[in-house]
Amino acid sequence: MPGVAVTGMGIISSLGTSTAEHLKALKSGKDGITTPEILETSLDLPVAEIKLTNRELAEILHISEPHACTRAALLGIHAVRQLLQHSGWEKFPEGTGFISGTSVGGIDATEKYYYEYAAESSTRRFIKAQHPGFTTDQIAGYFSLNSMVTTISTACSSAANAIMQGARLIESGKLKRVIVGGTDCLTRFTLNGFHSLKILSETKNRAFDEDRDGLNLGEAAAFLMLEAEEVCQTKNVLGRVAGYGNANDAFHQTASSENGEGAFLAIQKALNKANVSASEIDYINAHGTGTINNDLSESHALKRVFGEKVPTFSSTKGFTGHTLGAAGGVEAVFSLLAIQHQLQFPNLNFKKPIKDTGLSPVTDLSSAKVNRVLSNSFGFGGNCTSLILSHND
Repeated sequence: MPGVAVTGMGIISSLGTSTAEHLKALKSGKDGITTPEILETSLDLPVAEIKLTNRELAEILHISEPHACTRAALLGIHAVRQLLQHSGWEKFPEGTGFISGTSVGGIDATEKYYYEYAAESSTRRFIKAQHPGFTTDQIAGYFSLNSMVTTISTACSSAANAIMQGARLIESGKLKRVIVGGTDCLTRFTLNGFHSLKILSETKNRAFDEDRDGLNLGEAAAFLMLEAEEVCQTKNVLGRVAGYGNANDAFHQTASSENGEGAFLAIQKALNKANVSASEIDYINAHGTGTINNDLSESHALKRVFGEKVPTFSSTKGFTGHTLGAAGGVEAVFSLLAIQHQLQFPNLNFKKPIKDTGLSPVTDLSSAKVNRVLSNSFGFGGNCTSLILSHND
């Protein structure tokens, strides 16, 4: 099979509110890393924040009660709305599925009431917004999506797993059309949580650099429209989901195994699914968080798969920060842009390779043949997912 067709995409992140703005930023090497202005926090650390308040987002989306939506839902609606606007439809056709990945869902709503509820120690409270599925339901409700609607929450591989699940449903004939991707917003919970793990950098992240010292958190939403071959023959196909693989390190709650076992297995599965050899990968959009553990583990996995001929690779998290559950969707969009424009995007802030592996990512925007991209997304708990996006051959 040629792979499942991608016929649309939508994205919002600290780089902009459209695919065109993201492509411009990627080409110019301009990142979206700043300090928190919308998020109320005492931690003055670099983040990739979307400089729109919830009220401003709601006004753009014509939502009269922004307080009723989680921020992740507002971001997700914005990205899915792009799909609809570019599709030519007034509304999504009946039977369109929706699979959304998220890491923390609506915890930003929980934070609003934390101190108030904590003071009422004898009273139990339940906030529906905290459940990740609440955010998905809000997005689905906005677009009247009432076919298959489901949520995947596997930490930082959530959106990649949503794409994989959507492709499998189309291949099995269960769906003809499905919106897949993910959304996550910045919260005090995640910022303080990652800070407690001592994996946040006080400067802009330096993925795959010997002196890397942590990641920058970001927020984003990105979704793809996947369609079966028989319903997209007259459409402009942006690319295809040719392969996918998921595996688990079963090593540690928050750390990857030293030899990158989960990543290695996920990449191997994706190659087997796509029925291509390792030498047929033109570019790798690496997970590349900038932490000491991840980058070394992923580097070992790449060398295990590709040997001494590791393809050109880079981490785009230097542009967007680590957007957690949305990352796989964001980087799938970037992978498709790389294929459409035959570009390899730079790994920002890199200076010297990791001593143990000697691998160096691409540091300048470069024109090159890009027909197949391997995109990696690895989550806490060892949940590792790799996608292969290909040209519409």
